[in-house]
Amino acid sequence: MPPGRIYDGFVRGRHLIDAYGNGGFRFADMSHRGSILALPSGVRAWPVRSAQGLSEDDFALVLVENEAVELLLLGTGLDIVPVGEALRRRFREARIGLDVMQTGAAARTYNVLAAENRRVAAALIAVE
Repeated sequence: MPPGRIYDGFVRGRHLIDAYGNGGFRFADMSHRGSILALPSGVRAWPVRSAQGLSEDDFALVLVENEAVELLLLGTGLDIVPVGEALRRRFREARIGLDVMQTGAAARTYNVLAAENRRVAAALIAVE
């Protein structure tokens, strides 16, 4: 799969987030409506609409790439929503730091760290 091509809701390669809002994101000269996971392997559609009730299953793709990720930025929408201790423990076990913040702050922080070639990923819940 060449970088920048869409395959089943997946765009291969590391891409910075160009814009967010209106229920989606712009990256790699395209737009996506809904939430996304920005992983070292590429950007994926993420079927999460709210930070309420997030579980380990919602982060399975992040945990699979744990060797390539040292920090996950979780953008929980317009408000910061704390995550449960069980989920935090799972990330500690995988040796992945977890920072929870508003989606806009998470997207901006992701861009800075990714531009520095850091081992960062982002789970970004779309905002209107």
